[in-house]
Amino acid sequence: MVKAVVCGAAGGIGQPLSLLLKLNPLVTELSLYDVVNAPGVATDLSHINTPAQVAGFLPADNGAEKALAGADLVVIPAGVPRKPGMTRDDLFNVNAGICATLAQAIANAAPNAFILVISNPVNSTVPVFAETLKKAGCYNPKKLLGVTTLDIVRASTFVASVVGQPQDAPKYTIPVVGGHSGATILPLLTQSEPKIPAAILNDQAKRDALVNRIQFGGDEVVKAKDGLGSATLSMAQAGAHFANLVLQAAFAGKTLVTQSYIDLNAAAGGEDIKKEIGADLAYFSVNVELGRDGVQNILPIGNIDDQERTLLAAAVKELGPSIEKGVQFTPAPPKL
Repeated sequence: MVKAVVCGAAGGIGQPLSLLLKLNPLVTELSLYDVVNAPGVATDLSHINTPAQVAGFLPADNGAEKALAGADLVVIPAGVPRKPGMTRDDLFNVNAGICATLAQAIANAAPNAFILVISNPVNSTVPVFAETLKKAGCYNPKKLLGVTTLDIVRASTFVASVVGQPQDAPKYTIPVVGGHSGATILPLLTQSEPKIPAAILNDQAKRDALVNRIQFGGDEVVKAKDGLGSATLSMAQAGAHFANLVLQAAFAGKTLVTQSYIDLNAAAGGEDIKKEIGADLAYFSVNVELGRDGVQNILPIGNIDDQERTLLAAAVKELGPSIEKGVQFTPAPPKL
């Protein structure tokens, strides 16, 4: 019996994500929470003939904690997109407040749950969750996971396209480490399996264009939607895929390796990552081994070439202030 909860279930990411979780055979109970429309989304999904039983909750009558009660897995796409006239600081303050409020609700109702953070900016919102949970006395760094899977999905898709075999995108595995925005996203093209042809890696223009597209793929979607939306469907698929990996590890007894933005103190190997990146960062997206209790091991970045070292330095430089912003976030969160 596995209870999954989606917070922000009525949004552009939340609805398709909830659908994909309803279809996951490991999920037996699906609880949806949002400030609007969650009961309607839940009723709609409840008509699908899969085992998971669905319920929707609104803020009234302590709805957040009712939705979260007894949860095994909480996936959080909650938040607002950046709107015209809104600065990045404005966006952070709104979404950080939402994240802090949800973190407190999780601490109250489901302190042992796996928490999968999609809410942007992930580089800062994961630390917001961590600090709130620490204050509540129930922080488990092994179970707090920033979802960076869309970067991995894009990397395999874009590499396959450049190689001239777009139909083979699922075959490509490219580690993506660092963070989850712009220059903090570091695709390790030299570690691709299967290997990327040397003709591409040694062509500076092609390689730079490929890296840039992986780092700023979100802008491509916003432009294609004429500024009226962002990456929702691809993010939902990536989030559901990552959630399934966690479910497989935690409840199906499998040990799996993937990338996630985590507290480097979560398991053995974190101090080695700090040495590899040459910085004492608290959080980093890196290969992790997932098991029943969450992060079991943090795996090394491994061999990278000079171009990737340059990109790593840029990622580290940008990540530091983003992490600190999340750690230092203190304003009282808004009411749900």
